[in-house]
Amino acid sequence: MKLSSSAFKPRERIPAKYTGEGDDLSPPLSWSDVPEGTQEFALICDDPDAPRPTPWVHWLLYKIPPDLHGLDEGESDGGIEGKNDFGLAGYGGPMPPPGHGPHRYRFTLYALDAPVKVSPGATEDELRDVIKGHILDQAQLVGTYER
Repeated sequence: MKLSSSAFKPRERIPAKYTGEGDDLSPPLSWSDVPEGTQEFALICDDPDAPRPTPWVHWLLYKIPPDLHGLDEGESDGGIEGKNDFGLAGYGGPMPPPGHGPHRYRFTLYALDAPVKVSPGATEDELRDVIKGHILDQAQLVGTYER
């Protein structure tokens, strides 16, 4: 499976429009080479460079219909959003501490062989628990941002 964005190339800077300093919109994403038998998709966006023991979760999106091949800018396109580490359901864009250097933002898409059975507003741990054992394939797109 492949994951890409028309807004930025892999390992390149995420435009400010998609950050906490800009419009804080989720970037457009598209994917291809989906495995046969995909029932749903789930997406996790996190920052492994956050100054804490675990990555900072910026976005959880699940129950993404299997017939979708992308997400529009600023949209969840039929998926259900979980609770990010800002304490909100939805996308919270990059906003690393000033002077902390470049941070990596990992958008990881999971193709699942079964529908996700978790409530709206789920946490990352809850989502990871229910998708465990149901991942057919995954793809990752990494962008960077620094303040």
